[in-house]
Amino acid sequence: MAITSRSFSQSRNDVYMALVITRREIRDSFRDWRIIAPTLALTVFFPALMNFTAQRLLGFAETYGAELIANQLIPFLLLVVGFFPMSFSLIIALETFVGERERKSLEPLLATPLTDTQLYIGKMLAALVPPLLASYLGMTVYLVGLYFTANWVPGTQLFIQTISLTTIQGVIMVAGAVIVSSQTTTVRASNLLASFIIVPMALLIQGEAAALFWGNYAGLWWLIFGLLITAAVLIRMGLNIFNREQLMGQEIDNIRLRWMWGQFWSRFSGRSEDGSYPRPASWFKQTVAILPALRLPIAGLLIAMVATVVLVSYMARIYPLPPDMQAELTGDNLLANLSELEGLVSVLPGFIIVQNVRAIFLQALLGVFTFGVLGVLIFVLPWGMIGFIAAQFAIAGENPLAFVLATVVPHAVIELPALLIAGAAAWRWHATVISPPPDRTLGEGFLWAFADFSRLGVGLVLPLLVAAAFIEAYVTPLVLAQVYGS
Repeated sequence: MAITSRSFSQSRNDVYMALVITRREIRDSFRDWRIIAPTLALTVFFPALMNFTAQRLLGFAETYGAELIANQLIPFLLLVVGFFPMSFSLIIALETFVGERERKSLEPLLATPLTDTQLYIGKMLAALVPPLLASYLGMTVYLVGLYFTANWVPGTQLFIQTISLTTIQGVIMVAGAVIVSSQTTTVRASNLLASFIIVPMALLIQGEAAALFWGNYAGLWWLIFGLLITAAVLIRMGLNIFNREQLMGQEIDNIRLRWMWGQFWSRFSGRSEDGSYPRPASWFKQTVAILPALRLPIAGLLIAMVATVVLVSYMARIYPLPPDMQAELTGDNLLANLSELEGLVSVLPGFIIVQNVRAIFLQALLGVFTFGVLGVLIFVLPWGMIGFIAAQFAIAGENPLAFVLATVVPHAVIELPALLIAGAAAWRWHATVISPPPDRTLGEGFLWAFADFSRLGVGLVLPLLVAAAFIEAYVTPLVLAQVYGS
């Protein structure tokens, strides 16, 4: 009980001290008329412009009998009105650390007894609150104008979704901008990196517009849920990588290719501090010793794979194949298709290896830009397709277990562990951006995790994929023939 009480007291103190920083920053922002005047002017003018656009749109739609299209586009303008002031948050957020560092006003603040968590949260809230209030004000002006000019009022669900999307998108942009501000050394560099924040958010607005146009409000709830997770990940990432000593010690950012290669090669090759390299057997043992660190990502991938198979099996019941296609799902047709591949058996292993390596490369590349999300999706995609086809076999009156046993199991016994190791190593690599190791910098942790991924790929994954490819080319067809009695 005493430990819980101390933890609650510490959390309350963190919130209080963070709010102290927030009040200080907001007070300084509101003192600068060059920030407040344009913000207020644009916040009032832009909703009025969107209100005028909505009126013209409704008039045009009534003229040509397209009221439904106009009514679906007006909510999109509401999203734009909310998003436009939130884009100002990037200007404030990018200045939070690197701007004060250039102005030499950050040192006194960092010298205070505030913890890194208190300082970071306070700065982030200070960058979030003014633009968010401006967004709410702009949306209010827009809705009031529409009520008096077009007698249009949003539904309760649409209003809640719009407010939620505007708020969460603001949190994501501010959290991303504060991370950029804390990791760069110049305002110019932070402003250039801001494009990696504003461009995805602008594309997201277009996706939301499509959902609103088609009236897919259920899909917007899923989008809100995904954005909440993204916001939580970015906040956690910022808290984990923020370090005031490192912030003050940063110099001009240089691309140190020799240092980067040295970090990667030392980890990949197992080179010791005295410059000696391990024997091949020792290198292989060191590579295998990395596997225990992949327990958690492997478990996550297995859960995602099982959930995907269950989901696609359910979807197969809802969306069955047409009867003429179901009639083709028989063992005889599988054997007939197999006979057509007899002339390609000699080149089939190489083709399978290339396909698997290309999928792993795509999984690793796309995961870097999405914190591992697209990497997981690429991993579960083929297993989802197998589950969907097996469910269609069941609907067609065939035995789905026989299909899986004949076409997947023989080579998947080796291929699945290889893909699990590659996917887990890639996921661990991508996750270092969110939560870097405590004993290394963000760059070192990222390069070491990349080296572990490459090392496992060369030492374990590639040999297993080669073996699985030959089994798939030469053994799986024999099992298929045995199962379906030919």
